[in-house]
Amino acid sequence: MHFLLHLIVIILAFISYEHEAIAQYVPPYTSIVVPITKHIDATKTLYSVQIMTAYVNSQYLRANFLIDIDAPFIWHDCILQWNIYPGSCPANTLCTSPVSCEEYQCTDVRTTFSYDEPSCPPVTNGSTLPGWGYCTCPVNVVDPVTESCTQALLNYDEFTVNTSNGRNVFSGLYGAYPNAACVSSSSFGSFPENVTGVMAFSSSPYALPAYLSQPLKKTLAICLPSNSSTPGVLFVGTGPYYLLPNPSNPPNPDVDVRSLLSYTPLLTHPNSFGYFIGVDSIVIKQKSINIPGNFSTKLSTLDPYTTLRTDVYTRVIQAFSIATIGFPRAPPVAPFGLCYTRTVLASGPDSKFSFPDIDFNLVDGDGMKWTVYAANSVKQVTEDVACLAFVDGGGTAEYAVVIGTYQFEDNFVVFDLENSSFGFSSSLLKEQTSCSNFNFTVTDGN
Repeated sequence: MHFLLHLIVIILAFISYEHEAIAQYVPPYTSIVVPITKHIDATKTLYSVQIMTAYVNSQYLRANFLIDIDAPFIWHDCILQWNIYPGSCPANTLCTSPVSCEEYQCTDVRTTFSYDEPSCPPVTNGSTLPGWGYCTCPVNVVDPVTESCTQALLNYDEFTVNTSNGRNVFSGLYGAYPNAACVSSSSFGSFPENVTGVMAFSSSPYALPAYLSQPLKKTLAICLPSNSSTPGVLFVGTGPYYLLPNPSNPPNPDVDVRSLLSYTPLLTHPNSFGYFIGVDSIVIKQKSINIPGNFSTKLSTLDPYTTLRTDVYTRVIQAFSIATIGFPRAPPVAPFGLCYTRTVLASGPDSKFSFPDIDFNLVDGDGMKWTVYAANSVKQVTEDVACLAFVDGGGTAEYAVVIGTYQFEDNFVVFDLENSSFGFSSSLLKEQTSCSNFNFTVTDGN
């Protein structure tokens, strides 16, 4: 009896030790990480991430997804099968399991988290898959290029990504299991080449960040590259986020970009899962253009340039024009309204033709501003012409200001969903680094 009690004590002590060891385990990664590619072969500039989608023949299939921080859920090129077994899926095709119309996710997505687009037709439960009597779950999705509506089928999906400590990419992988939607291959004719999906990074509970669990925090960090030949970087996790110095500045150590960030509250907007910040004015060389009415400014990864409602746009163009009196002008090139000869850019930052900064004054009571330098405000559009990269959104635009991707390039931005805050760096070029300076070499640290 004494021996039995002693044995029980030893077993309980061992179990307690194991539980304590598990509780104390801290994984070596702090985030997941994926490269960002800039695409210039569609009707507008777009950005994608590459995700591993299925493990076939001892290797992962990979697909490229457009980055959409407004989309309510993920959708991509795949087909549904009720019973997926080895060899049943066509070669080089991604097969997923369908969500039935009788499951709660179907009703939830349709009624609460569907795409808000008036042109989308109502969906029904009429479709079934061959060999099974269960109904599938049709949902509507909106093409971000053409804004046309397409029907998709809700599914159970699986995505795999690399982990990182913010400085290195680890060989260890992280799996996420979202509800996404399948569309046919023919639905991607307007997309950039080899891009076959939309990855939702919004605040929706059906966007990718909602499916990532501990130790990852729901913090999305995006650094869009300014060229299509070298990738930018996207993290989900609290950091650190290290970027290497530019090759021309080798003595400098790599930079944890968190030290460069300023923060302002993230705002919510009715009927949107996207991200908004408060901007009450735009300042150009001490000339302040107040934003009338609602101060909510939308942040977009699909609009290529900052779009201003006409009443705001007219005053911004006027202020920038006055601030650049004497700069050689060129006829406007659509969609821009104020252009210059390229000699202005060729003269360099220290010449009399240096463009003024543009400040977005933020509504946070502390006089905080997001400064847009010339690298993100003036774009070379032809060999001989450069233009102010802000566009007129029309007099009835829903938002007075939508900050577009040209203004995000080589800026590091963080969407902290847990603390409802937005972090921004302004141009990394001023810090002798860029969004293309993350080290994607894979190590065995995980």
